[in-house]
Amino acid sequence: MMTKEKIIIDTDPGIDDAVALGIALFSDALDVKLISTVAGNVSLEKVTTNALKLVTFWGKKTPVAKGAVKPLIAEFADASNVHGKSGMDGFDFPEPDMSLLSEKHAVEKMREVIMAEDKITVVAIGPLTNVALLFSLYPEVKTHISRLVIMGGSLTRGNKGVMSEFNFATDPHAAKIVFDAGLPIAMVGLDIGWQATVLPENTEKLLSMGKTGEMVHALFKKYRSGTFATGLRMYDACAIAYVLRPDMFKTAEAFVDIELAGSLTAGCSVVDLKGYLHKDANATVCTDIDPAAFRTWFTDSLAKCI
Repeated sequence: MMTKEKIIIDTDPGIDDAVALGIALFSDALDVKLISTVAGNVSLEKVTTNALKLVTFWGKKTPVAKGAVKPLIAEFADASNVHGKSGMDGFDFPEPDMSLLSEKHAVEKMREVIMAEDKITVVAIGPLTNVALLFSLYPEVKTHISRLVIMGGSLTRGNKGVMSEFNFATDPHAAKIVFDAGLPIAMVGLDIGWQATVLPENTEKLLSMGKTGEMVHALFKKYRSGTFATGLRMYDACAIAYVLRPDMFKTAEAFVDIELAGSLTAGCSVVDLKGYLHKDANATVCTDIDPAAFRTWFTDSLAKCI
């Protein structure tokens, strides 16, 4: 019997987050121990409600813990222009099962879950505020984390600033703390998500995939990152794809730092692929993805969701 990889998903649902959560929760290879929420795509209250709605919708008992309400230092600005006012507009979810919500702050709950395991993977698909707080308050957790898989940053240009990707730019100080933490990190950036599009023929298949397919199809109608006609960008699902199917990606070892001081580039991930900075690599950076293989994996994975 295959041993499942134990993971924590730190997230800010969000339409593409919802897809990533579904794929992870129904994967035969993953054991999701905790979903921790962080202010990002919409407010903390909304993303936490959305996480609870999703877990309830799927009939799972995965605990949810509410985390950071705002970035460490930066002013908070959400992405409701992309994900809609609630973060998951377009589908009538059941009332969330509030018994799944931990009484502990996400950082405390993350520590509890991590310390109970020999090794666990942390998949972060929102701003990195919770993870940075975790490492700052409880550095002892690091020896129990096998790796961090992060959807964030960019090799090229941005989607919040000219050069800055939303998750890192929302809390750049947190991103810097995480990349300075000395743990194995895989960075799945914005430019990978730009290639990982779900095309119209994939989208139409969703309607024949039962209640999850119908739900995702309804959310996609409200998702404003790409279009039904040209393809919808699945940023956060790429992080789960990397955990499960790293063979779909090309990677490079690189030193990654976060620009904090630049007046035009604050929040930018500086990915030194050529060694200009003479620093040791601190991350495995995804440089390319096989879009056709991703679409097949994406459709097959969603088909497993009840």
